[in-house]
Amino acid sequence: MGLTIGVDIGGTKILAGVVDAAGVVLDRVKVPTPTDPAAVAEAIGDAVRHLVRGREVDAVGLGAAGFIAADRATVMFSANVSAWVDEPLRDRIQNLVGLPVVVENDANAAAWAEVRFGAGAGHDDVVCLTIGTGIGGAIVQGGRLVRGRHGIAGEPGHMRVVPDGLLCGCGNYGCWEQYASGNALTRFARERAAGEPRAAEKLLAFGDGTPDGIRGPHVTQAARLDDPIALAAFRDIGEWLGQGMADLAAILDPGAFVLGGGVSEAGELLLEPTLSAYHRVLTRGHRPAAEVVVATLGPEAGLVGAADLARL
Repeated sequence: MGLTIGVDIGGTKILAGVVDAAGVVLDRVKVPTPTDPAAVAEAIGDAVRHLVRGREVDAVGLGAAGFIAADRATVMFSANVSAWVDEPLRDRIQNLVGLPVVVENDANAAAWAEVRFGAGAGHDDVVCLTIGTGIGGAIVQGGRLVRGRHGIAGEPGHMRVVPDGLLCGCGNYGCWEQYASGNALTRFARERAAGEPRAAEKLLAFGDGTPDGIRGPHVTQAARLDDPIALAAFRDIGEWLGQGMADLAAILDPGAFVLGGGVSEAGELLLEPTLSAYHRVLTRGHRPAAEVVVATLGPEAGLVGAADLARL
């Protein structure tokens, strides 16, 4: 194929772009995400039609949050975008734009972009983790996305790591993302600041002076100023993240882990405690260590990966 269009459908915005075979975004458009399911489809259709003008486009790939059926046609469930349930998204968009359309999970799409064109290039066996509000994930083995029997493989954020632990948004208790995500970072920082306010002086100053005013970016800012409570919060989530990665390595034996998402932008603040825990647990099991790298494609990874997956 020549040109394809990738669409990253988020809870607040829809980002679409024309992508060539080398993963280069030639043109892009961004629009707000409507709240009504029919309006979301119309917004996607409008964005695609805008990008198609004057170009020969072969196919469209859609990256959507939620459970995507194995046939790459239906959103079985998405809590973040219009509360989709059994949404026939492929057919809706094909009818609107007159081009072949495939639907992929958004984390799968972003991971595929990193493996094809970004930090995971050169590896055929990769686990991608998106460390943001929760933990998204995707698995590539033998150069192919692992979708599973029902199309919804690659959700490690909902491994239960603490029996009867914290309540997760999925309805279970003790899921990994409750201990190793952006939300966990903020919670750990608030709890520690409430117990040791004098030690958290810099951290509290970024908020409104109270633990409840602390937000995720504040923790990163304060940690870069050597605030001891902010640094301890990064050690907390790094320990949980590294141990979970070691567990995944025991199951999947990847050649590389690619870490993306907003929290990964903290760089060494996150990587140092994560790698320390990861290597410690691996060594006990006498396992070789996969390379751990930070994602490089940024916010356009989802649309790039969706566009490339439309070629398959």
